[in-house]
Amino acid sequence: MKIVTLTVLSTLLALAGCATVPPPPPAGLAIDRTLSARGQSDRVKYIIIHYTVSDTPRSVKILTTQDVSAHYLVTDADQPTVYSLVDESRQSNHAGYSNWKIYNQLNAASIGIEIVNPGYKDTPEGRAWYPFKPAQIDQLVLLLKDIVKRHNIRPENILGHNEIAPQRKLDPGPLFPWKRLADEGLITWPEPSRVAARLPGYQQQLPDIFWFQRTLAQVGYAVPQTGVFDTATRNVVAVFQTKYRPALFDGTPDAETAALLDVLTSPLPVLPAAPVAVPAGVETAPVE
Repeated sequence: MKIVTLTVLSTLLALAGCATVPPPPPAGLAIDRTLSARGQSDRVKYIIIHYTVSDTPRSVKILTTQDVSAHYLVTDADQPTVYSLVDESRQSNHAGYSNWKIYNQLNAASIGIEIVNPGYKDTPEGRAWYPFKPAQIDQLVLLLKDIVKRHNIRPENILGHNEIAPQRKLDPGPLFPWKRLADEGLITWPEPSRVAARLPGYQQQLPDIFWFQRTLAQVGYAVPQTGVFDTATRNVVAVFQTKYRPALFDGTPDAETAALLDVLTSPLPVLPAAPVAVPAGVETAPVE
């Protein structure tokens, strides 16, 4: 498989040419392409972020010679390279068995981005996670902004692999800087002042487990709706905390998690525009 190397300066130019040109029809077949149906949409609706659990050479080998793949790979060099491995018009095998909102098997509706990172190691003191290099995230932000612009990706549709497969995946892990993506305007983030305002109420009385399950499902997670705090529910709570409250992600449905969920699923209403003041003595046309 051919690998196209993208540098910081050439990334946007190279990506602009990702669309596949349809081949000419076989002899004797005439196809008229002057019409276009209204009922269609972009294949790409989600972006899924992963880490590779390997170094760059092994990551390249795995993603180019095995069944697993990704559309892009961001290396961990001091000046990272972004490799384009699969054309955006084609499906890559990066998500596996996955669910989010009404979609399952998200390979068909997403772009996968792998970031070279070892993931974690277990030590006598506990699990130690590897940080991402700032230069990697700088490149990722450029790549994300370009993809979002071209495919009109909604902020809530940039996700981690663990969010679409919470029972089996941990990547991109608790050290992935989701808040940086929020600050760049790429993803939705719970407003801290609104979270702080709602926290005391949840400290007084915590919602039941069914509320947590229902609200997590409203965000998009595949979570049981049984009212029972089982292992599957704990895993989903932990994934949510990993993203929005990475200081503590033990899967316990506590007051802060409830406040974060509440704010995330209760967007502020859009206020109507204030009426324009008309100076005294100025006549206005009646509204029909």
